[in-house]
Parts: sequence; C-alpha cells; structure tokens
Amino acid sequence: MAKDWDAVAEAIKTRLAELDMTQAELATRAGVALMTVRELQHNLQPRRRSPRTLAAVSEALGWPGDHIARILDGDQVDDPDADDPVLVELDALRADVSALVRRIDSIERRLGPDAGGA
Repeated sequence: MAKDWDAVAEAIKTRLAELDMTQAELATRAGVALMTVRELQHNLQPRRRSPRTLAAVSEALGWPGDHIARILDGDQVDDPDADDPVLVELDALRADVSALVRRIDSIERRLGPDAGGA
C-alpha cells in the first residue's frame, strides 16, 4: 500500500498552526533534526522514516504516538482533541471574540473616522 506523505504533511502543517508552534520548536520537542520536520511538513523527501521518529513527532504535537503512522497508512484518524472540554470552550470563546470584533467594527464605521480616537 502506498504511503500518504501528502496527508502527513497537511496534518503537521495544520497542527503546527493550531498550536502556534514553529518547526524549530517541534524539532526540539521531538528530539529530531529541524530538516526532518521540514521534510515531513512539506513532503520534501517522501521516504521511509523510523517509527521512533514518527512517534516522537506525533507526541510532540500532542497526538498519540501512532497518529502520524496511521495517517501515513491511510487510516481514518479521529481528532484526539475533539472531546477535550477545554478546547471546545476555547473554540466557543474564539467565536464570541470574533463576533464582538465584527460588532465593534460595525459601530466604528457608523460613528465615522474620528470615533474612538484620542
């Protein structure tokens, strides 16, 4: 069965953005070379990787150790954070803040360019 390195790259890219983590931070946390993280995130060198490397990167991203290996094998993986009540609440707070920002922008537009200035 062909390995899905594109899916691995996309998953890592998405997770880094979710965690606001840099490639360098991930490499340090996983104990792997920065080039390894770059290759995985951008699918630069699709080749066999050590199961230990994949597990270390998975765990450094807050996933179960087999998460990346399962993505690579084409398995359907559930979001391990889907049921985390803290993250559910955080998503709700983000939505509330976004709604407030839109309302403030609307009010400022109605008040005119001089509103809110000192």
